Amino acid sequence: MKMKAKIFKTEKTENSGKKLKPILKGVFVSLTFSLLFILLFAFLLRFTNISENLISPVNQVIKAVSIFLGVLFGMKKVKQNGIINGFLIGFFFTILAFLVFSLLDGQFVFDRTLINDVIFGSIIGAICGIICVNLKKF
Repeated sequence: MKMKAKIFKTEKTENSGKKLKPILKGVFVSLTFSLLFILLFAFLLRFTNISENLISPVNQVIKAVSIFLGVLFGMKKVKQNGIINGFLIGFFFTILAFLVFSLLDGQFVFDRTLINDVIFGSIIGAICGIICVNLKKF
């Protein structure tokens, strides 16, 4: 008599994969939009006389809009925990964006600006998560 070993998937394993997918999707959607918006802004800077004083505020707006779009697209099917999922999307997007843009720039600068960006991205993500989850209720 042969015994077959059965592999049981636990509910915890299946749920963790389902919970991680919207976060990963949101991070990559945010990064994609961020790259597109930065490219557009760089194009505008090159061919117009936009003041250099606007670069920092416009970059913050680009980050916020990118995080919002990432949370919106990433959490389409998520109906709860918007604050946590949005926070994670904002946090991981900020870290990944720092790595990508530092690679493109050729230098990694760890300073207070990075910490501020991580805090800003995480808070914006949490706020967007709350908004996106509650938009689906209407």
